[in-house]
Amino acid sequence: MGMNNGAEKDLERLNTDGIVGEGAQDEQVPASGEKSRDAAAEPRVETGAADAGGDDASDNDPAVLSRLLAEQTKRADESYNRLIRLQADYDNFRRRTRQEKEDIYKYASERLITAMLPVLDNFDLALSAEGNTVESFKAGMQMIYKQLLDVLAAEGFAQIPAVGEQFDPTKHEAVQRTESTEHPDNTIVEEFRRGYYLKDKVIRASMVKVVKS
Repeated sequence: MGMNNGAEKDLERLNTDGIVGEGAQDEQVPASGEKSRDAAAEPRVETGAADAGGDDASDNDPAVLSRLLAEQTKRADESYNRLIRLQADYDNFRRRTRQEKEDIYKYASERLITAMLPVLDNFDLALSAEGNTVESFKAGMQMIYKQLLDVLAAEGFAQIPAVGEQFDPTKHEAVQRTESTEHPDNTIVEEFRRGYYLKDKVIRASMVKVVKS
């Protein structure tokens, strides 16, 4: 009996130790389902928020702001200098254009005057000649007159036809009217003062006498 009691006690002790060991092992190694639930319950770290915080930090960095300010200041200075140069070029262009226009008005008749210098020379020769008869003097004046008309014609100068033409109020100025059976009505029969064209523009109308029926 004594041996049986001792054996029973040893068996109970072994059983007790085995139960304790199994419980400890269960606590240290959780089941696979429990591990997945624990992993799912762990908080997730949002990287986006961290990155956003990093961008905000770089935007507020004094060194970055200073660099951006320096770049914008440089661009503004370049634009201002370019504007100043353009303004100066425009002022020079406007001044040069105004001077050229004044020179054109001032020396517009230079070519005509230069072309008339030979006519003046012939006038001087004719007026200084001695012993000329009236006929030779008149012939010289006619030559000079034709030369003058040729110079003016080269500039677009021309006489307005009058005698024998029909009266045109845009080219003729009627200062007298007369009755006539030989000419149709509104025919110019006499010219008191010649009229002239400059190219296609009437610069002076002819003063004429017109037939009135």
